[in-house]
Order: sequence, then C-alpha cells, then structure tokens
Amino acid sequence: MSKTVTDVVKMAQEVKMVDLRFTDMFGAWQHFSIPARTLTEETFEEGVGFDGSSIRGFQAIQESDMILVPDPTTAFVDPFLEVPTLGIICDIYDPLTRQPYTRDPRYVAKKAEAYLKQTGIADVSYWGPEAEFFLFNDVRYTVATNESSYRVDSVEGWWNSGQERAANFGAQIQAKRGYFPVPPADTLQDVRSRIVLALEAAGVEVEVHHHEVATAGQTEIDVLYGPLVAIADSMMIYKYIVKNIARQHGLTATFMPKPLFSDNGSGMHTHQSLWKGDQNVFFEETGYAQLSETAMYYIGGLLQHAAAILAIAAPTTNSYRRLVPGFEAPVNLAYSQRNRSAACRIPMYSKSPKSKRIEFRPPDPSTNPYLAFPAMLMAGLDGVLTRVDPGAPMDKDLYDLPPEEAKAIKQVPGSLADALDALEEDHEFLLQGDVFTPDVVETWITYKRYNEAKQVSLRPHPYEFVLYYDV
Repeated sequence: MSKTVTDVVKMAQEVKMVDLRFTDMFGAWQHFSIPARTLTEETFEEGVGFDGSSIRGFQAIQESDMILVPDPTTAFVDPFLEVPTLGIICDIYDPLTRQPYTRDPRYVAKKAEAYLKQTGIADVSYWGPEAEFFLFNDVRYTVATNESSYRVDSVEGWWNSGQERAANFGAQIQAKRGYFPVPPADTLQDVRSRIVLALEAAGVEVEVHHHEVATAGQTEIDVLYGPLVAIADSMMIYKYIVKNIARQHGLTATFMPKPLFSDNGSGMHTHQSLWKGDQNVFFEETGYAQLSETAMYYIGGLLQHAAAILAIAAPTTNSYRRLVPGFEAPVNLAYSQRNRSAACRIPMYSKSPKSKRIEFRPPDPSTNPYLAFPAMLMAGLDGVLTRVDPGAPMDKDLYDLPPEEAKAIKQVPGSLADALDALEEDHEFLLQGDVFTPDVVETWITYKRYNEAKQVSLRPHPYEFVLYYDV
C-alpha cells in the first residue's frame, strides 16, 4: 500500500532522525539528515534547502540554493544506522521558480513516464533489471605520479587455490565456473539471503539471488519488475543495502563492471515491456517469439540508438573492458529469442502474454538508473514512432560466426569515448517530449569526456610496462 504524507509523518514519530536522499547526475546517492520532530506535512510542500553547487553536474556557485522535496511513497526505515532513522528519496526543485530541476535524474525519469502516456503507445512501462556485482574480501588501489596499481582478493578466487594459509580448504571457484555451485564453494549464500531480507524489509521485492559466472564472489540479485521510476528508486536502495550488508560481513561490494581480468564482468540485463490497461503491448501470439509489431519496432529503436544509449547505460571507461567478445558480453547489435549472445534477447520461459518482454543486455550497474531506463525507453519509443525495422533475428551463436558473417553485424562501441561521440551525434530522440533537456545531455558528455575518458587516457597503464619498458 502506497504511503501518504500523513503516514510518513507518523512513521517519523517512531524514529530519531529523517535522512533526505537524492541522486546526483552520475548515479551517486547523496544525503543529509534532519531531526525527526522537524518533519511535518509542510515539509512535503515547502521542501528543505541545500547547496546545489557542491554536487557534481548541478549548479554554479552563484545559483547554488536548491530545495529537496521528500516523496512520501519512498520512505523506509534504514536497517543499518544505530540511531533509528527514516530514509526518504527526494525530488529537486529550484527555490525561485518552484519548478522541478532539469538536471535532477529522477525528474528525467518522471518525464519519461509522462511522455510514454502522451504517445498513446502505452500507459506504463515495466522494468526488471538484473544487476550483478562482486563481493571481495579485500581491495587496494593507488594512482600517483610514479605508480599505479590495484589488487582485489576473495577467498573464492581461483588464484588462492595454492596459497599458504593457516588452512586452505580448496574448493575455490575456477574462472567462468561460478554459475552456480552450492556451498561450501559458494561462500556467500547467507550474505545474499541477508541482503534479500533487508531489501524486502525496505519495500524492494526480490525474485531470485544466486552466485554468478565469475570467480571471486560475483553475485546477482534480481528485483521484481515494476514501473520505471519505482524501479529506479529500488535500484538506489538496492546498491545502498548491498554495500552496507557487505561491510557488516567484512566484505566490500563493487558494481564496477570489470574488476577482474580474464573472467566475466558484471552487467545489468534490463527486461522491459509496455502495457496499455491490462494488455501487454509487446505480445502477439503469431509473431516471432510471440512479439507484436510494436515490440519489433521497439527493438529496432534500441538497436538503432544503441551506441548513444550506452554512453548513459554503460557509462564508464571500465564498462568497455566488459563489452568485449568471449565473456558472455552482449557486443552484437542483433536480436533473438533465448539467445544470450545477442544484445536484445526475448526470454522464452513462459507462453503467458503477461511474461512477454524484451531483455536489453549491454547495460551495466555502474549506470544511473534514473537516466538509463529513460534512455532505453526513448530509443524504443522512437523505433515505434518511426517504424524502425530491426531486420531478421539471429538465432545462432553470434560469438562463433564465420568472419564474413560477423562483419555484417554491428557491435557496441569499443570505448566510452566512442559512445560519447555517438551520443553527441545521436540524441534528438532523447529530447522528445522534453524528457532529456539539452543541458542534461551536454553536462553528461562534458563531464564523462573530460573527467573520466580523458583522465584514463592520460595515465600510463601497468601493462604498458610489460610491453614497452625495455624497448
């Protein structure tokens, strides 16, 4: 049952603090707290002020005053803090105009939901992200003028099978063999279960949890599908709970897509469907894989705009260490039923019209869900509105095609720089309905290009010393 303002004010009477949370442009949760006694019904109208100039991608210092307005439907009791605290996700407003802030990612997500209704194609979109992550026992990294290094470790890591330890019990998981052995090889069953219980207590419903393919603690926990903004909210709560449960168990969680060389990276395969009333717009009994014409055009839009989408949905330089052939990475811009080597997969577990959906596989969990889901939705809707033909399905192993066939299939960008170039050239579809505004796109490209892609390209890589030190 959705919580009202009155409900949340009553909840606040049972705690000591209220934590107001919002997301910066690049997907990091930010927060500050107020005494619980100060949360009143007026707070949900007037908001609470903060400094927007100190947040990445937000305001200049001469226009720094901003307002957070809590959304009562998102309130949950924080399970980790010693002082009883109520967490609430907030929307961001301009204090002078009292209008929503264009660079608030949650506002972009809300506008995407509104635009879908305006098109008349559907009333609601449903989203089911499958976020993968690693749980390590130790992580160390440094970057300086004269050195650069990283090291991660896990008791499950196959590299530990020969280590001299007080007791080495073996059963480490070999590379690409983590899907999915039972304990004791899988050392994280209870940790994942505790994450699931904490998620459900916070109102985030979970479908399944399991060990993933890679060695060294790769994990997947899938949340139950739901509307776009609600699932984006859930993913922010999800990351927060995963990281905190991990810390309680002496572990460190990372949603970095590719922390290990020569093993699988972490993706966020994203299931999506459109509904009008109680009808799944993507279902058609006689269509390919039971897909409707609308669904096929939607796939066409995803594939046509895939490079631009990935500048937002696979938004780190590290994302493109994952998006390479050979590690179950969906690099081929094709679609197919059941086929995990295609960028768009149509799951075939059930023949029920309610289950028909499209799974877009290139995104990863380093993204900001409030921007990634709208980017995919806008691409799909553009495909429907302009009737983009996705071509023929590729019902074969795309990783093992003859060279002449492989050349004919487009692939995802090879780097973040390439993806950002694609977004710069192809973003008109995002601007429809004022969902993304030019300042959002420009801020994203500029920050990612100069603060991330360029900074990585300027620094010597450790492997370059292997290749070139004695040239």
